[in-house]
Amino acid sequence: MNLPSCTACPRLAAFLAESRTRYPGYFCKPVPAFGDARPRLLIVGLAPGLHGANRSGRPFTGDYAGVLLYETLHAFGYANRPVSVAADDGLVLSGCRISNAVKCVPPENKPETSEIKRCNAFLKAELAALPNTTALLALGLIAHKAVLMALGLKQSGYPFGHGVVHILPDGRRLYSSYHCSRYNTQTRRLSPEMFRAVFQRIQEDSPCP
Repeated sequence: MNLPSCTACPRLAAFLAESRTRYPGYFCKPVPAFGDARPRLLIVGLAPGLHGANRSGRPFTGDYAGVLLYETLHAFGYANRPVSVAADDGLVLSGCRISNAVKCVPPENKPETSEIKRCNAFLKAELAALPNTTALLALGLIAHKAVLMALGLKQSGYPFGHGVVHILPDGRRLYSSYHCSRYNTQTRRLSPEMFRAVFQRIQEDSPCP
C-alpha cells in the first residue's frame, strides 16, 4: 500500500472524499509522519483530527491536542518553536518524529478496530526503519496497542498505563502517556506537569547527545 493514495479502509476513504467536498482547502489525505528521519524519539498518536492534521497535513498541527504536545517538545529541545499552526510555519523537529496509529481522519475521531489493524502495516514499516535505539512514546491506549501490534507483541505482556515504561525484546523502551486531547487536558486527567514528567523520564533514560 502507498500512503498518499491509500483507500484500503472504505469508511475512511468515503469520509475523506466527503471532507474534500466540504473543506476544499484542507489536506484531506492520509497524513504522513513528521520530523527527524533518524529520531531518538518516535511519538505515536491516535489519528488526524478533522480540523487539525486533516486540514494542515501535519500530525497534531492546528489541533487542540497539539498545543500541549508542541509546547512540551519545545521545552525539551525537540522543536524549534512551541506552537504548530500550519505545515509551512517553519517548525522543525530535531531528534523526534511524530506519527499516528491511523493515518486518515476517522468520523468522530473514532477509528474502528479493523481500520487500526489495516493501517498497522504503515506503522510497522515506520518502526522497522528506525534505529534500534529509538525510544517510543505512545499517546493513549489505542496508540499503545498499535505499537505492540506493529512489533508483533502481545498487550498482556506490556500493559498500558500513564508514565509506564516497558523494555521491549529488542532493547527499545516503550513509554506510555494519556493522550494530550482536549478532553484529557480540560478534565485534568492529564496535566502539563504529568506530561512533562514523561518526557523528563525519557531524557533521563536517554540523554541528548
